Amino acid sequence: MLDPLLFGEIDPPQRLLMGPGPVNAHPRVLRAMSADLLGQFDPEMTAYMNQVMALYRPIFGTGNRWTMLVDGTARAGIEAALVSLIQPGETALVVNFGRFGLLLQEILTRIGARFETVDAPWGQVVPMEAIRYAALRVRPALICSVHGDTSTTMAQPLDGLGAIAREVGALTYIDATATIGGMEIAADRWGVDVITGGLQKCLGGPSGSAPITISDAAAEKIFARRHDEKGIRSPDAVDGHGPRIGSNYFDLAMVMDYWSEKRLNHHTEATSMLYGARECARVALGEGLEARYRRHRAAGVAMSAGLRAMGLTLFGDDAHRMTNVTGVYIPDGVDGEAIRRAMREHFEIEIGTAFGPLAGRIWRIGAMGYNAMKHKVLITLAALEACLNAQGFNLPMGAAVPAALSAWDDAQ
Repeated sequence: MLDPLLFGEIDPPQRLLMGPGPVNAHPRVLRAMSADLLGQFDPEMTAYMNQVMALYRPIFGTGNRWTMLVDGTARAGIEAALVSLIQPGETALVVNFGRFGLLLQEILTRIGARFETVDAPWGQVVPMEAIRYAALRVRPALICSVHGDTSTTMAQPLDGLGAIAREVGALTYIDATATIGGMEIAADRWGVDVITGGLQKCLGGPSGSAPITISDAAAEKIFARRHDEKGIRSPDAVDGHGPRIGSNYFDLAMVMDYWSEKRLNHHTEATSMLYGARECARVALGEGLEARYRRHRAAGVAMSAGLRAMGLTLFGDDAHRMTNVTGVYIPDGVDGEAIRRAMREHFEIEIGTAFGPLAGRIWRIGAMGYNAMKHKVLITLAALEACLNAQGFNLPMGAAVPAALSAWDDAQ
């Protein structure tokens, strides 16, 4: 029999997570998650659920009644949105400019939907006129995009996307996992129907809960494929809307019934994660969204300035750079993984590697949520400078921190 004491109590190192996510959780969020559990239909619990809905509406920039949580990581929210919005045989248009545009395509393939893409090279974004041209040609049922793709560190402009969708009779879906709480999300102004996010980046929480907002138009389509609590298509389903969805857990119609006044049982709510998501929103709104976005902009500008002062080259288009993740080329002759290891072993700092065509070519350095702070940016830059110098890379020692300080102050 295995000795339960063999592995010891969990005691992770106090590491500073300055990669593309996850990041260190805000202490208030961790404290909230340690609160006592409640039954899923306890009136105190359902009151917390209603509070979560109210708290996330301004964060999504919406008045949508259907603003709630999907239990699971950010990818659970993505899959729930897509599997509930589009049916086998329908066509989607994917705005594709990085690794997570490829993820949307993979999920659509699993659903059995058809899709076409409108593409930009990694490091760029897709012009809105190119999206409109593709939408007019494809006439999709759904237009979907990532907002900020951490694989390329680019943020796709979305103002005007809703107007394009309305022109062709499509719904819209946006994955805002990497930007929610750090860059403006404007569901109503953009005219976007469904947006999902995650806690583990700019919101400063742990992975495991996916905030979502759903427009009335999207809700109408979702409820047209309604199930009853036994998983059987209900009599009030609209004829001609195709088969019921292939997932029970990710059936948003059932999840929405659980978050409605009906409180129809769907799953046991992840109580501690709901507490954490609630506190993430309280922290963000307490700071003030504009102040929070300004802090993330300052952190990104300071990080960029410090990296450039070291003589490093940033990856991607400056005009569309995410505020919270910066891509930087690994210099020729430098072992990128050895630098990451030295950062971790000597300074307890994690920076990110890259995916696909950028693997081994760039580092991705984040400053978001609880870590989008001046001193954490400066510590990270100083540590990277020391590690590069130790590996023999010739750089202007001591230049990064003053450059970052100046940039932070200018950005504020």
